[in-house]
Amino acid sequence: MAHDIRIVTEAELRGALSLDLSTVDVIEAAFEALAGGTVVMPPILSMELEAANGEVDVKTAYIPGFDGFAIKVSPGFFDNPKLGLPSLNGLMILFSAKTGLVEAVFLDNGYLTDLRTAAAGAVAARHLAPAEVETAGVIGTGVQARLQMQAAHLVRPFERLLVHGRNPDHAKACAEDLKDALGIAVEVCSAEEVAARSQLVVTTTPAKEPVLTADMLHPGLHVTAMGSDQSGKNEIEPQALTAADLYVCDRVSQCEVSGELEAARAAGLMQDTPPELGDIIAGKATGRTGPEQVTICDLTGTGAQDTAIASHVIKLLGDAGTVIQA
Repeated sequence: MAHDIRIVTEAELRGALSLDLSTVDVIEAAFEALAGGTVVMPPILSMELEAANGEVDVKTAYIPGFDGFAIKVSPGFFDNPKLGLPSLNGLMILFSAKTGLVEAVFLDNGYLTDLRTAAAGAVAARHLAPAEVETAGVIGTGVQARLQMQAAHLVRPFERLLVHGRNPDHAKACAEDLKDALGIAVEVCSAEEVAARSQLVVTTTPAKEPVLTADMLHPGLHVTAMGSDQSGKNEIEPQALTAADLYVCDRVSQCEVSGELEAARAAGLMQDTPPELGDIIAGKATGRTGPEQVTICDLTGTGAQDTAIASHVIKLLGDAGTVIQA
């Protein structure tokens, strides 16, 4: 018996969903669901293709009470710009949680992933950053650097933004874009200055050597590290994790194999089990307790976020998309 499948393009998804507080709330609820212990979320399927300078991640999760679950395929082929092609693309497939049938295919080219990743950064800032943030900073100059700061501004409306990138031209372009998007003062400066002058810093790089070190930490700083999503990546010096008053994972089992916790454990540090962001949201663990604390949140990206964003956008699409029978 045939059934309907909705095929939705990136343009149609962009028309239905944007980065706003409702999107942040959806992702926050996904983190809280993880703390309940009933979410089924297998380890990330990750494949590195050295010959093509590429990588592919596959993520999924079943959240009880949701009508569907998503499987997300996210390739990154980093030589593509030399061919005039984007380095990141991908899609999400939404299945019925009752029958297992495909309900929708979102040809988002990474758009939904970009939104849910930025929203996760906002969730981390909402629960771990100081209540008052005057200056924020970002280390990294890509799409996610821009989105992370737009998302953070939703929950901590800072007045000044500092940007650092290895390529000065890219840093300048990122700063100009964020100045236009947020309508605030934006400066380009060194990584050390970004950390020293900010109360909230987000690292958004593919670095394999730390871009933020322990001696850059100071009272009242929150750091969200979201670039380490593959084994071997490392944005935060391992000693910084032990120097912080609080280190939080999105998912410990992921962070210890592909996040900042991996490098710390390899250095013989952080042998205890850190709290997860969902536990803090749910009140099962203690978050920031004072304005002078130093906090770090390690975001590797979870399948629960993908299921949450896919289940959210399907409700907003109206008649958008093309329905086929399969």
